[in-house]
Amino acid sequence: MNNIMKELLYFSLFCFVLIYGCNNGTYYQESIDNAIYYPNTCFYAFEDISSPRFAHLKEKYQLDTIFHGETDEMERVLLLRHWIKSKIAIEDFSPEYPGNGYVEEILDAALCGTGFHCGHFSKVQNAVMNAYGYLTRGLGVGPGVLGGADGHHGINEIWLNSHQKWFLSDAKYDHHFEKDGIPLSALEIRDEYLKNKAADITMVHGLERTPLEFNPETEKTKEEHAQTYTWTSHLAYGNMFTVWPKYKELLLMFDDEFSRNNIWYWGGKPHWTYAKPEFVRRIADRHQIEWTPNTIASHVTIAGNRATIELTSDTPNLLEYQVKLTEDGEWEKTDPTSIVQLKRRQHSITFRTKNLAGVTGPEHKVIIKRR
Repeated sequence: MNNIMKELLYFSLFCFVLIYGCNNGTYYQESIDNAIYYPNTCFYAFEDISSPRFAHLKEKYQLDTIFHGETDEMERVLLLRHWIKSKIAIEDFSPEYPGNGYVEEILDAALCGTGFHCGHFSKVQNAVMNAYGYLTRGLGVGPGVLGGADGHHGINEIWLNSHQKWFLSDAKYDHHFEKDGIPLSALEIRDEYLKNKAADITMVHGLERTPLEFNPETEKTKEEHAQTYTWTSHLAYGNMFTVWPKYKELLLMFDDEFSRNNIWYWGGKPHWTYAKPEFVRRIADRHQIEWTPNTIASHVTIAGNRATIELTSDTPNLLEYQVKLTEDGEWEKTDPTSIVQLKRRQHSITFRTKNLAGVTGPEHKVIIKRR
């Protein structure tokens, strides 16, 4: 073999190795910080937002006009909450409330000047927020101090996809709590109160999220409002609007050292749940209460130049999973299990959920690289 033939052979072998190595190198999944997925294990029966009841609610009260073109998730939630506050007067001690527990009847009476207590505000907020695909649940809370702060309060938590967390939303007072600009859940407010009487958090009011140390409407300080969340109970069944009055009652209560060593008082007596344990489930794992709806977990299997990606999510009213195959690509519908042919040095694939109202969940990224 002459020198020219040898050089051609070596060059061919070099090209073969180069091409083969580029296309058939070992691929691996790069670790990345996605939103953490905690499955739902103890909440039941979410609102079916395809129900005609929701369409009628939005049309009857012209709720779409509230947004004024706003697209930001948090701002939309605050606009809806502020609308509820502006339409319902507070009346905590009426001998008889109209409405029979139906949201539309409550709103109709409110628009005619009738006032309502916190439970009614909570019911209305649950219906209005869920109507637009913002997963909302009810709670009953109280300070529970024998001989001291007493009472009971009905409020809601709303899942914020933009913050990947639950936050407490009080429609009766049009306020919530934040820490370093991040809206807090009921249990997070409880943490802060038990730690140092809520010294490190802010109570914010209205659309402008105005900080308040004292609420002139309630004549209570921030600390007193935060104390309300010393005891929390979450409604396990989240379909109150669509099935009312056939609603099941079950409360989920966080079971920690404080709750085991203290008693929740209401009206100077132990809370009624102590006498009716069949209506209560005590939950020691906090992640079961603060589970993460609309959030994705993925399992990736790589075999040669092919990756199989399996998606898991607890998304009430799920319409579809969506995928974006490149950073600047378009969102497309995808199946829960997808196969990706690996051809590039790096693949960055992004997934999200989309519910029936068009609300999308936190983005979940899968990065696959070639060694």
